[in-house]
Amino acid sequence: MLFSFLKYLQPTHYFQLYKRGGSSIFPVFSKLPKEIVKQLTANPNFKTEQAKEYDLSWQAVQKGYIGNTSRYTDFKKLPVIDEYIFIRLYFHPAWVLYVLLIRLISFKNPFIELAAWYGTRNIKRSNYLQYPLAQPSWEKEAAKKIFEDQKVSVIIPTLNRYEYLKDGLHDLEKQTHSNFEVIVVDQSEPFQEEFYSHFSLQLKVIHQKEKALWLARNVAIEESSSDLLLLFDDDSRIEKDWIEYHLKCLEVFNASISSGVSISKSGASVPENYSFFRVSDQLDTGNVLLKKEVFKKIGLFDRQFEKQRMGDGEFGLRAYLEGFLNVSNPYAGRLHLKVGSGGLREMGSWDAFRPKKWFAPRPIPSVLYFFRNYFGVQRAILALMKTVPPSIMPYRFKKNKKLLLLGVLISLFLFPIILIQVGLSWRISSKKIKQGPKISEFK
Repeated sequence: MLFSFLKYLQPTHYFQLYKRGGSSIFPVFSKLPKEIVKQLTANPNFKTEQAKEYDLSWQAVQKGYIGNTSRYTDFKKLPVIDEYIFIRLYFHPAWVLYVLLIRLISFKNPFIELAAWYGTRNIKRSNYLQYPLAQPSWEKEAAKKIFEDQKVSVIIPTLNRYEYLKDGLHDLEKQTHSNFEVIVVDQSEPFQEEFYSHFSLQLKVIHQKEKALWLARNVAIEESSSDLLLLFDDDSRIEKDWIEYHLKCLEVFNASISSGVSISKSGASVPENYSFFRVSDQLDTGNVLLKKEVFKKIGLFDRQFEKQRMGDGEFGLRAYLEGFLNVSNPYAGRLHLKVGSGGLREMGSWDAFRPKKWFAPRPIPSVLYFFRNYFGVQRAILALMKTVPPSIMPYRFKKNKKLLLLGVLISLFLFPIILIQVGLSWRISSKKIKQGPKISEFK
């Protein structure tokens, strides 16, 4: 990794891994176009030139560089003080302290660590996300593109959510791009076939008796009649230009995947890091357009995630490792209602890290299956250290920093129980790893 301390703060991030060809996501700074370099800010606090260049490469990716410049294939070791400067620039001071504590309990030289941590205390956190890179190709080409000849298959798995699905289908009726079909895989009980007779859509309904989300999406993908697949959730609302903006993103950036943004409250602002175009570090199967060639190359969704979590994250990482360009698209937004009934809620999986019972696995075993498969045991443990303690607090408080800190403190008192929960999850994930992926090839 270009800065090694990222392994503590982002242990299972897509960009921590090299792609199949051996390259990282980070562009070689000296190869960046001049118009990009002008939009980056060199930081004079770094002690080495190598750290300065790595920092500028990091900035380029985070601020939205989507180009074909040469990428780093290996990284040189940096002085500890440069590592602390970097995390001071981009992470909250509490996370900097967290890294220091991990370094100390890992038997790193305490004099070097404490000196570097204290010596960088006056480094101010960067506001780099307020200044994303300009995207002239979008401004120039998006408005004049015509996409009516491109057919899209909109795929919606649903389970006992007819009330919400109705609104989503009505939103699809109003789309500015009209060349699309809708494939609904309905797992509801009772199944209401007559429900679908009231929509002016090219609609195909598949009644699936087994309640299985990833099976539903896989079935619909294979039933689709187009080369563009737009995955959608049954509890979402969209604007009339939703499909159009997804198509434009693929065209303008020559991408294989357009990952739309989601908000869970009407009128809420889009998170800062999702408010501009950039290479995406996630894939949300409730709002993403993919070329069918992606499935042909890497297979369908892994059914080891059935009735659990992170199946979309695993697929997104597979696509990333294979070299497919996935662009985070701020224009293709949806309102995700996250209703409390139906869907995965009925399958017992609301949150990846918050079990419903005291002696249930924490996190859900599929999460550890994903972490261990792709990032190894050490990174999986680092991810547990970062994510499990705050998960003590209920889901509704996940954005309350003070209550999350309280959760960390409470976790110290509950450590024996948490250790049992994590042990259960680890054991089940081991079984999943032994079984191997359940990924079908695209027929």
